[in-house]
Amino acid sequence: MARQEWARWSLAAALVAGWAGSSGAQTLRIGLAAETTALDPLSNEITSNYTATRHIFDTLVQTDAQQRPGPGLALRWSARGERQWVFDLRPDVRFSDGTPFTGRDVLFTFCRILNNPTAAPGAFAEPVRNMENVELEGEHRVVVTTRGPNPLLPADLSNTAILSSRVAGDRPMRFTPEDGCGVAGSFPAINDFNGGQAAIGTGPFTLEDYVPGQRLMLRRNESYWGPKPHWARVELRPVTAGGPRVAGLLAGDFDLIENPAARDLERIRRDGRFTEQVTPSTRIMYLQPDVARARSPMVNEGGRNPLQDLRVRQAISAAIDRKAIVERVMEGAAEVAYQFLPDGMSGALDPAPELRFDPALSRRLLAEAGYPDGFPLVLHASNNRYVNDAKVAQTLAQYLSRVGIRATVDTMPVSVFFTRRRENEFSLTLGGWGSSTGEASSFLRHWVATANREEGLGSRNYGGYSNPELDAVLKQALRTMDDAAREALLRQAVSLTLRDLPEIPLYFESSTWAFRKDLAFTGRVDQMTLATEVRPAP
Repeated sequence: MARQEWARWSLAAALVAGWAGSSGAQTLRIGLAAETTALDPLSNEITSNYTATRHIFDTLVQTDAQQRPGPGLALRWSARGERQWVFDLRPDVRFSDGTPFTGRDVLFTFCRILNNPTAAPGAFAEPVRNMENVELEGEHRVVVTTRGPNPLLPADLSNTAILSSRVAGDRPMRFTPEDGCGVAGSFPAINDFNGGQAAIGTGPFTLEDYVPGQRLMLRRNESYWGPKPHWARVELRPVTAGGPRVAGLLAGDFDLIENPAARDLERIRRDGRFTEQVTPSTRIMYLQPDVARARSPMVNEGGRNPLQDLRVRQAISAAIDRKAIVERVMEGAAEVAYQFLPDGMSGALDPAPELRFDPALSRRLLAEAGYPDGFPLVLHASNNRYVNDAKVAQTLAQYLSRVGIRATVDTMPVSVFFTRRRENEFSLTLGGWGSSTGEASSFLRHWVATANREEGLGSRNYGGYSNPELDAVLKQALRTMDDAAREALLRQAVSLTLRDLPEIPLYFESSTWAFRKDLAFTGRVDQMTLATEVRPAP
């Protein structure tokens, strides 16, 4: 090769290499396992929505990959007595439209949570309903007065995205959610976020394009207050079927994908271009029986609802081989659950009593309950939300059928499943929940406590369970500022729940990611996939 040609080739190669290695020219393409239902960050408390909206919006308190809280839009927070929390905000933060971030935006966000008719019932409302007042001390200090002691308020706010108050106009605002807090116009709705008009945040990326069910395109926020993301653009694309998701990775359509099936990991490893990360999570998978209605729509034996009988719920639990599900269906990407939070976390029993696989005991309990020949029921589940959700549901039905509970399975997309479950159309459902606080209270207050809208409890208690003894213990825990005393109360509440089995724990999901070998990603216990945490491998 002539010297001049070599020089030209070397210059071109250097330019290409420089372009490929430059953070200003790189696009990260992520294949998601579940669809984002909306870009409204306060519409639904589900991980697939957090994954999308956390790129655009920030929270007062941020959690790291291990769910440890740290400064976000709030630099620090402290208790002022037993009923006040003081949040000192970051100065010099701006929204993506250039407007400055102040305490007024925090007040607006809390008001909008309680004025959001398009949100899932109870979404993000629990901590805000327990606020008696929200006051601003200057532009960058927010003082929240709660109705009673609330030691978990900072942790509860770690998933509450802060919105821009620009639509509120210049009128004075006050924390009076019942009359709209003085907001001049209407609060933004889901379509305003999906269309981009309200998708204005302080996060590391800004919205470029969103086509529901197809793709979300993001562009780096060059004025972001925190460390600048490595990626200039990010594409999040949902591919709910595992096979096509893996095929997309192998074909080069994706740089990183969520939850490849365990059976595909060996194929990915053999390729040599990819690696994987398996991270345990706090997501509990469980069965929720209808225990409230004397007649339930999907199980009705002799005019009765068998699920109201504790012995029947115990029989269902004993009929299930949790270890086999973990090993064979989940292929090791899960851990057996005998309670609602992994061992060692706050409020978890140490140890939890084993929920034994004992088909003979299951049949005996059914006979004692008056169902020696069992009964028919329908088990409902999603088929595109959790890892192997439809396959797990089919396996559960087989276990139940072996002891006489003739279970049929009806699975559906998560958007349909969530809607129908909210309308109480089901009798027995397979569900999942990831703890947002790292305490047992996260599951108990949403799924087990007696439904009470004003107190922000039982927002997902679709089974209708109610136990005044448990409610009293849980409420005491939620207002106990001392960590050790609160943990003891939470353990008591967990014990009461396991005694009555209004929710039947099955296993904790682990999350798996597969990605190019030249990338580094450690995974998060909350199962979010954040582009800010994907970096070039060292």
